[in-house]
Amino acid sequence: MAASETKLQLFLSHRAGLIDYATPLVGCRERAEDVVQDAWLRFAGADESAMRQPAAYLYRIVRNLALDWSRRRIAETRCLQADTDRSWVADSAEAELVGDQAVVVVTRALRELPPRAKTAFELYRLKGLTQQQIADRLGISVATTHRLLRAALMAAYQALEHE
Repeated sequence: MAASETKLQLFLSHRAGLIDYATPLVGCRERAEDVVQDAWLRFAGADESAMRQPAAYLYRIVRNLALDWSRRRIAETRCLQADTDRSWVADSAEAELVGDQAVVVVTRALRELPPRAKTAFELYRLKGLTQQQIADRLGISVATTHRLLRAALMAAYQALEHE
């Protein structure tokens, strides 16, 4: 039997088990089937001399692809959340066009903040920096950074309450 035929037989005999293995790693059976199919493509093209235990190698490929997919999904979710976080602080002219009075109010409140508080808020909420990173960038303590962020948030909340 040819080497490619042996690989195919091994893959087909383990396919259901591979899907069952990948399902909890990626969260759904359909995606697990896609991962297993991708694993077949890598397995079929792999050098056989490097495989001591082909079945274990196949499971390892599935595991690595599933984990890569999960990490990519988490990163994409974070990017979408960051975009959502940024969307509520907009240019007031744009917000007025859209008709979102809350954004106008918050933007006005943030403009009235001292420059360091406004910068700290923008770095934290828009750029996603940690308080330590903000403190380092502004040359202030983490406690001062926390106070600036709290003041900015309170100003935004108070402005919204008054509207």
